Formats: sequence, C-alpha cells, structure tokens
Amino acid sequence: MGLVSGIVVYILLWWWVLFMLLPIKASPPDNPISGHATSAPKNPYIIYKFIAATILSCLLWILTYYIVTYKIVELF
Repeated sequence: MGLVSGIVVYILLWWWVLFMLLPIKASPPDNPISGHATSAPKNPYIIYKFIAATILSCLLWILTYYIVTYKIVELF
C-alpha cells in the first residue's frame, strides 16, 4: 500500500467509524428550547467520539495494512 492510498484508506475509515459512533449516547433533551431542533442531542460527547474514531480507525488501518501487505486477501 502506497502513502497516498494509505492516507485515503485512513480518512475513509475515520469517517465510517465516526458515523457509526455518532448515535451512541445521543439522547434528546427532556424540554427542548424553542427555536432548537427537538431531535438535537443535549450532550453529543463529540470530542470523545472524535478521539474514539481516531483510535479505532488507527487499529482498523493497521489491520487493513497487514491484510494488503501480506496478501491475506487478494482482490486481483
């Protein structure tokens, strides 16, 4: 895997993992304020989700790197 393809794979993994983590602990407020979306979470824990997405995507990238490098799964 080259440098550019490795970076692209990491960015894609990061976004996929982030989108999977976003619904976790996302509960709407009991009394929404007028003018705000009623479905907006009261505390989205976004910093923790960014950190978790970074760590998990790093681990998944390492796994992907070894699968591609050692040709465990060959596509072509």
